[in-house]
Amino acid sequence: MSLQIFVRAISSITVTQLSHHIFVRSWLCNMAKKQKTEKRAAESSANEEEIVNKKAKTNYKDATIGQDSGDKVPEVKTYPMKELTSDGRKFNTKIVSWNVAGLRALVKKEGHKWFLNCDADIICLQETKCEEKKLPDDLKDIEGYEYAYWNAGEKPGHGGVAIISRMKPSNVDFGIPDKPEHSKEGRTITAEFEKFYLVCSYVPNSGRKLVRLDYRQEWNKDFQDYLKKLDGKKPVILCGDLNVSHQEIDLKNPKTYKKTAGFTQQERDGFTELLKQGFSDSFRLLYPDRAGAYTFWTYMGNARAKNVGWRLDYFVISERLNKDICDNVIHSDVMGSDHCPLSLTMSLN
Repeated sequence: MSLQIFVRAISSITVTQLSHHIFVRSWLCNMAKKQKTEKRAAESSANEEEIVNKKAKTNYKDATIGQDSGDKVPEVKTYPMKELTSDGRKFNTKIVSWNVAGLRALVKKEGHKWFLNCDADIICLQETKCEEKKLPDDLKDIEGYEYAYWNAGEKPGHGGVAIISRMKPSNVDFGIPDKPEHSKEGRTITAEFEKFYLVCSYVPNSGRKLVRLDYRQEWNKDFQDYLKKLDGKKPVILCGDLNVSHQEIDLKNPKTYKKTAGFTQQERDGFTELLKQGFSDSFRLLYPDRAGAYTFWTYMGNARAKNVGWRLDYFVISERLNKDICDNVIHSDVMGSDHCPLSLTMSLN
C-alpha cells in the first residue's frame, strides 16, 4: 500500500478509532523514510552506471595502475636502432636474445617469424622446452643459419637454451664445465668465436616463497667464476633471462617485490658482484635513466598493455667491449611470449 492511498483511507476514520495513533504515526514515518531511501538508491545506481559506461569508453592509458597508485599508464615507446658506436664505427655484428617460453608454443603463435626475419648474425633462445629431435619443422634447417646448438637438459620441457648462428664457432660447451650439478636443467650454452665468447643462459628462478634461493646463490657464484675464467681468455658476451631486476628502475613496483624472486637483495647483490668482476650491463651503460624499459610481463591483470613489467633479460659484456657497442634495443612490441626479445649491435674489429 502506498503512502498516498493509506492517507486517504484513514482520513474518514474517527478519532476514537485511532486508539493506536502512536503506532500509526510510527508506521507513517518509517514508510516515508523507506521511500526516501529507495529514491536515493535509485539515483546512486544511475550515477554508478553512468560512471561505468564512461570508463568502458576510456582508453586504458588513462586508467590508474593498482589501487594505491595514481600514476598514469605509460605508453610503451619504441626507439630506432643506433647503427654507430660512440666513435662513429658502423655495427657489423647483431645478436638477438629471447626467452620464448616454449618454442613449440611460439611457433603456433607464429612468433618465430620475427627472429627468422630480424637479420641477426646469432640468435639465442631461452626456455625452449624442446629437444632438438622434437623441433617444429619451421625450425629445422633454417635458411641462412647453418649452425644450431640445443641444450634441453635431462628434463626436456622445463628449461632449455639454444644458439642459432650464421657464423661457425670454434668450440661449443654445454652447461658449466666442471659443475655437473648445474648442467641437468639445460640452462647454458657457450660458443667460442674468433673475437669473443658468447654465453646464452637461462638462470634459475628462486621460486615461490624463495624455495630455491640458496641454490640460486650457489649458481651465481659458480657461474660468476666461470664467466671470469672465460673473460681471462677473451671478451665475453652473456645474454639471456638472468631472472633478476638489478635496480629499482628495472621493475614497475619495486617496493612491493623486495622479498619476491627476481628482486631479493641477495639476487641483486649477486648481479652487482658480477659487474664488479669487469662486466657491464650494456643497456644501463647506454640508457642509465630510461624508465619503463621492461622485458617481462605477467599474463595477469593486463600487465603488458599497462607496461607493468620487469627487466629480466640482459646483454652483459666484458668492459673492454664497451667502446664497441652501437645499441641494445628492447623489442617490447614483439609478441609471442611473456618475455620480449632484445638485440645487441656491435662493431667488432
